[in-house]
Amino acid sequence: MTSIKDDYLNYLSKFGTQEKRSMFGGTGVFINSAMFAIVTPTSMYIRGGDELDTKLTAAGCEKFRHIKKSKTATVNYYEIKNLFLTDKELCNQLVEESITFSCRDKSFKASEANRRLRDLPNMRLTLERMVKKAGVKDVDTFFNVGAVNVFRRVCEHNGQELDHKLLWIFAGAIHGGHWQLLSEDHKQQLLDEYRQQTV
Repeated sequence: MTSIKDDYLNYLSKFGTQEKRSMFGGTGVFINSAMFAIVTPTSMYIRGGDELDTKLTAAGCEKFRHIKKSKTATVNYYEIKNLFLTDKELCNQLVEESITFSCRDKSFKASEANRRLRDLPNMRLTLERMVKKAGVKDVDTFFNVGAVNVFRRVCEHNGQELDHKLLWIFAGAIHGGHWQLLSEDHKQQLLDEYRQQTV
């Protein structure tokens, strides 16, 4: 007997060759290395973006919330379980649009010319400026130097130790996800590594 989750994964599999990975307490579904869906034991979600957000909201789709201990991270994925049950045609159309958007976004972000520090997860213009002032000029350097060393450089440039949340923000940017989704062990490991360097 198949589970609801299997039904959702089988449905999504008809849209092309896919890879699957554990993500956000569920299964992330990828086409051409671009994640476009999350399937949990009870539901399925597809990635929004641009005008697709408006269409998904208009269709009554709620955003996915990943609850982790006391924190909730909202990501740009929308629940399509009800559409799947009530309007298969619209559901198919939105899944296809989500795949197109996700693949296009992935190749855009992968192209060197368009990679800016502020475009990485968790980053914004103020953090990009802060990192650049500390001598980390571009995305490649940021990845090569690593979260701990970027944080150390930023602290040295500012002449004081900054909030450790910034270290986790940098780590999330490198790992391609929201900093709140880093495990407590991973956060502690980064902090230990930083403290060892500054002793």
